[in-house]
Amino acid sequence: MSKRDFYEILGVSKSASADEIKKAYRKVAMQYHPDRNPGDKAAEDKFKEAAEAYEILSDADKKAKYDRYGHAAFGPGTGGGGHYGGAGMNMDDIFSQFGDIFGEDMFGSFFGGGSRQRGGGGRARGTRGSNLRIKLKLNYEEIAKGVTKNVKVKKHVICTTCTGSGAKDKSSIQTCSTCGGSGQVRKVTSTFLGQMQTVSTCPTCNGEGTSITAKCGACKGEGRVYGEETISIDIPAGVQEGMQLSMSGKGNAGERGGAPGDLIIQIEEESHEELHRDGLNVAYDLYISFPDAVFGTQVEVPTIDGRAKIKIPAGTQSGKIFRLKGKGFPEVQGYQRGDQLINVNVWTPQSLSAEEKQALEQFNNSGNFKPNPAKGEKSFFDRVKEAFS
Repeated sequence: MSKRDFYEILGVSKSASADEIKKAYRKVAMQYHPDRNPGDKAAEDKFKEAAEAYEILSDADKKAKYDRYGHAAFGPGTGGGGHYGGAGMNMDDIFSQFGDIFGEDMFGSFFGGGSRQRGGGGRARGTRGSNLRIKLKLNYEEIAKGVTKNVKVKKHVICTTCTGSGAKDKSSIQTCSTCGGSGQVRKVTSTFLGQMQTVSTCPTCNGEGTSITAKCGACKGEGRVYGEETISIDIPAGVQEGMQLSMSGKGNAGERGGAPGDLIIQIEEESHEELHRDGLNVAYDLYISFPDAVFGTQVEVPTIDGRAKIKIPAGTQSGKIFRLKGKGFPEVQGYQRGDQLINVNVWTPQSLSAEEKQALEQFNNSGNFKPNPAKGEKSFFDRVKEAFS
């Protein structure tokens, strides 16, 4: 498969300045950064492709050779090993070599506690903690109004004895002799095209820049212990069953000062005794007696906010649907609110006394008791479609 043009990858022209190339690479790298696209192999490939292009175009000598010979200047037989740095490096290599151009907003405020934590010189610090998943059950009232829940979560927390360093004391932490504390090792090779330099993560300290001579007795050098933390979780109004919320940095603590993982909260709805949810709407089955359907009445029905009174007009038919405007669930971070739909069911007695049977038989002979739906009367399916539209 042929390689794409490096200028096309970064979206710049051949006349672009070094600063324009740097800005373009930063934009593309942020778009396809693995922390923004977890598990997306295509995005990871584009991220590496951008690093590959920037490695060549950011170096004046390499850029000149590329402008003259194209990809052939660094192909097999030229001393380049058949690939460029970006294509052959892992993520840590790329961050080590080009991490300084991203700026604090990318590795700091944007990714917060959920990305790679960086120390001085751009080196990685410790190992990032894993994400944690919990299920949170909410009732209808909590979902309708929003709620703050204080939840005790069992997880890895920072060791208070060593404050996360993993060392017995400060004197037990030494600068790595292999990389001199930078967390990176550089290798320079000579080719007929000139010297080629590669930067990779230090294999001795795994990029941390330090080594521990005596481990903390409480955490055995991990910088974290298994414990419990009470976390305050703000649930917005209108969440639904299966919805997931994320809290950055509230997952398992990382090893030896590494960034913590995230806390993933999966919402579960607690069933209601009388109400049923349908999207933003709430449905309720109301049963009334035959005399109440004939003469009309006033009844009290449950809602997610308490109870409400509604009027049942005289002559109400079974299957009639009443709508309580705005008595449903709110839209998450929106302005729309659903309704409560009340489906009327006229209760038919299943056991009658002899006197009751005799009275009803007399009524049965009356013309007023013969079914005679009006021509404009909507069918059951029309009423359901109208109610839920």
